[in-house]
Amino acid sequence: MHFASPHLKPPHAAILAAALAAVEPGAAVGRCLRQEGESLWAGEQEYPLAAYEHIFVIGAGKAGAPMAQAVEALLGDRITAGCVVVKYEHTAATRHVRLRQAGHPLPDAAGLEAGAELLALATQAGPRDLVLCLLSGGGSALLEALPPPLTLADMQAVTGLLLASGAGIAEINTLRKHLSRVKGGQLAQAAAPAALLTLILSDVVGSPLDAIASGPTVPDPTTWADAWAVVKRYDLAARLPTSVRQHLQAGLAGALPDTPKPGDPLFTRSQTLIVADNAIAAAAAQAEARRQGYHALILTTFLQGEAREVAKVAAALVDEVQTHQRPLPPPACLILGGETTVTLGEHPGQGGRNQELALASALALAGRRGVTLIALASDGSDGPTPAAGGVVDGETLHRGAILGLDAGRHLAGHDAYPFLQAAGALLHTGPTRTNVNDLLFLFVEASP
Repeated sequence: MHFASPHLKPPHAAILAAALAAVEPGAAVGRCLRQEGESLWAGEQEYPLAAYEHIFVIGAGKAGAPMAQAVEALLGDRITAGCVVVKYEHTAATRHVRLRQAGHPLPDAAGLEAGAELLALATQAGPRDLVLCLLSGGGSALLEALPPPLTLADMQAVTGLLLASGAGIAEINTLRKHLSRVKGGQLAQAAAPAALLTLILSDVVGSPLDAIASGPTVPDPTTWADAWAVVKRYDLAARLPTSVRQHLQAGLAGALPDTPKPGDPLFTRSQTLIVADNAIAAAAAQAEARRQGYHALILTTFLQGEAREVAKVAAALVDEVQTHQRPLPPPACLILGGETTVTLGEHPGQGGRNQELALASALALAGRRGVTLIALASDGSDGPTPAAGGVVDGETLHRGAILGLDAGRHLAGHDAYPFLQAAGALLHTGPTRTNVNDLLFLFVEASP
């Protein structure tokens, strides 16, 4: 993994690399799956391969390519057919599983075509078949099949409204599950009565199974009423496409069936395993930080909230370390994992949640010595930009000011990318082929 940023120090790069290596999707699948003789083992559950006439591999997500490669390396010619949907430029060479590319974060026509193919594969599985489903972050946008009369334009409009609203991922997926034919357990419904094994690389804080990739293979505890509550909470009703609003209201009235719920017998032959998540990445970063000579501590892997408000908390933590040597003395590395949000205005600029957090932190940490803050999107793509996040220190604001840039104005306009680019504070990784939320690092060096 190559990290590019003018002010990224080698020890910091090593710590970031360790975090991402620990959640490399192929290795994560390899740790979870193993073949012993004529049996496939997933965790503690055995799947006698001779018992299955066909093995189908399906799935969606940014990490789908290396996950599919790992399954192919294990099962090879035993795979009858497969289809996994990945983000553009996140593909790789496979022999038995077809990798289809589609749009993210906004769904596109290619995603709908791939969703139809994947749904057809699941539907043809019978009681003597095994369906192996590979899910990772981005699956909600990449995997879609729509109930009529909803259209791609409808879903693009809804997705855009939700992303700009400041809604959390669980809220977004609650609504998306009720506008789909595959989300919220409906893919499992299509695959039944086949045996179903789902392997998940989690990109949702706390890893609730029903929220990751909108839970296509697990029971959905949310209802039509929950979906409409999200619409009301963010005042979206008047802005929704008419067909979407009518669809949700039909569900509320009982005219449409709800998604499969916990206790439904269709999940009797279904197993779901988390193969990697944010906590695993944070633990690996902590271990490497200690090897690099830092006192290191994971503060949380449940970080949420508005990015610019989280920046204030980060500055307060730096104050505590520098003033009182708590919770650790310098040299300190504090690690926080999770996913922040950004509530956009009417005319937002360019950036992502990690870049916004980094810019807000640059304002809060201006003039500080011996402090570095790194905000990293683990998939290497922070918002609709080529950057993975930002690397800021006490001089970042000054570097921008020399060029005539006003950090406060850029922050107010949600326009972090051009400021950080000019100040040499962007972090680039390229596609990491994994996705386990974000990581925030606070480095406080010992005084000279």
